[in-house]
Amino acid sequence: MNFEYLIFNLIVISGPAFFGSLKCCYIWHHLKTLLIAIAIPAIPFLLWDIFVTGTHWHFNPKYVSGIKIINLPIEEILFFITVPFACLFTWEMIVRRVKEKTLNLNWLRTFLYLTLPAGIYFFSIGKQYTGLTLSFIFLANIVDQFLKTNLLFDKRFYFYLLLIVIFTLIFNGFLTWRPVVTYGVEYQLDFRIITIPVEDFFYGISLLWMNTSLFKFLLRKNSELNVS
Repeated sequence: MNFEYLIFNLIVISGPAFFGSLKCCYIWHHLKTLLIAIAIPAIPFLLWDIFVTGTHWHFNPKYVSGIKIINLPIEEILFFITVPFACLFTWEMIVRRVKEKTLNLNWLRTFLYLTLPAGIYFFSIGKQYTGLTLSFIFLANIVDQFLKTNLLFDKRFYFYLLLIVIFTLIFNGFLTWRPVVTYGVEYQLDFRIITIPVEDFFYGISLLWMNTSLFKFLLRKNSELNVS
């Protein structure tokens, strides 16, 4: 069905959009902040997507509408809106209901710096998708540190990551099982969890980590401006 990927996007965003309109979960007062937090990290990921579509991965014409911007199906561009929106809604619900607890994980911050040289190594031996995903984990770590959001030290963040992994298994599992998306296995380790390349998990975590860091940063800045 040519609109299957489009329907996928609508399903992903429909729940958060509906529940975010209810009094108990209302999130639309953060709409501007949400859009900025979604749009800025989307830029490098969309550029990456544009350059590697047709090599690192392909979109099955059976499941997309055929409408393209540059060389990306419109559904793929919507992915960078619907998935981050759903995950930021999830993060906001966690924050409202669970108290922050700081973890002493400076060693983990330091360890994640190694994802950059590891990414460069894998890229240099032709495993470019592997290399890029590791490099973007490094970038997400730097963004979290630079913005002083320190999600890496927040216990709630690990529950959030667990939910992201579960969402990836469900939704990305659907995209790779149909398959809406197919891969050039020569650019990756070709190690899969069910039908999902392990790199997809790093890809999603790095994107959503950046979205969430920026969202938290902007909310803090908005709060400071309101106080002043």
